[in-house]
Amino acid sequence: MPSIPELEKLLTRDPGDAFLLYGLAQAHAKAGDHARAVEFYDRCLAADPAYCYAYFHKARSQEEMGQQDAAKATLRAGAATARDAGDAHAVSEIADYLDSLEP
Repeated sequence: MPSIPELEKLLTRDPGDAFLLYGLAQAHAKAGDHARAVEFYDRCLAADPAYCYAYFHKARSQEEMGQQDAAKATLRAGAATARDAGDAHAVSEIADYLDSLEP
């Protein structure tokens, strides 16, 4: 995986590239900077609201920050998006994760 500075440099060429935004979010999450990761997941979803796995991983970062309710809301939005997109695999993974957070 390219480094954060390398991804940021690529992003300057195309600031709305959902794939690069997702990659930056993943890199920040891997580095433990979940607040920054959420910012990039949000930018990814603004660029491509149907980027289903951004919802899943955004929720993981929110959970890491202790934001359970926000994570659940993110997963509900992601499940609805995945259903609308006909992505049964994403629906299943998102639903399983949401179930793990629900009492």
